This record gives sequence, structure tokens and C-alpha cells, in this order.
Amino acid sequence: MKGTYLLLIQLDHKATIKNRWVLEAGLYVYVGSAMNGLLQRIGRHLKKGKKNHWHIDHLLQHGKILSVIMLPCEEKLEENVSNMLAEKFGGPKGFGSSDLKVRTNLYKVDDMNAFCSLLGRLIEKFTKS
Repeated sequence: MKGTYLLLIQLDHKATIKNRWVLEAGLYVYVGSAMNGLLQRIGRHLKKGKKNHWHIDHLLQHGKILSVIMLPCEEKLEENVSNMLAEKFGGPKGFGSSDLKVRTNLYKVDDMNAFCSLLGRLIEKFTKS
């Protein structure tokens, strides 16, 4: 299965990631894609004690995944989803987005109602049959 996913992450304390990003405690959403195995990629993120490879791996040493949202699709939607999140939320420049034309793939969720509304729009837009 191919697709794009979102990880809802709780960061209980301020954390410095890779000596580059200082993140305040709070709720974050990370956007990723897995065009060669969506379930395997999400399983990797949920696994403890893995080798750090991506920016998100370093963040997950400090935070915990509260929820996973999958958008199974043959087409890579990561950039589109990230752009929709960027309309409402901000995040650290360059996080998880070095291969895309977006500012970041990590967003601080400071308005849960706005996030839930946006999530509904994402699901509606990208899961139509």
C-alpha cells in the first residue's frame, strides 16, 4: 500500500532536535509519505530503539505518537497535504522537507478545532473514490 500519512505527536518538554531546531512543548503534526510501503513506514515510526535516519526519528526520541492518520493513494500527496497545513499552522523551517517545495513538514497544532476541520477537509479531498 502506498500513501501519505500524518503523525500527531505530543512533546511534553521543550526539545532541541539535531542541534538545529528548538521545539516548544505542545502538539505537533508531521506529514510523510511512503510510496513503497505505507504500513511498514508507520510501523517503523512506532518502533522503539530504531536507528535515527530521518528528522522525525530524532523528534520521536523526545515525543510520543498519539495518533496516525493514513491517506492511502497511488499518488504522492505529501506536498499538497503539507501546503494545506501551512495555511493555518507554522513549524520549523526545513524539518522533514528537504526533498519538497514546502517550508516544513512539521506543524505546531495550536488550535485543535482548526486542525480537526482541516483533517476533515484532507480526508474528504484525498480519499474520494
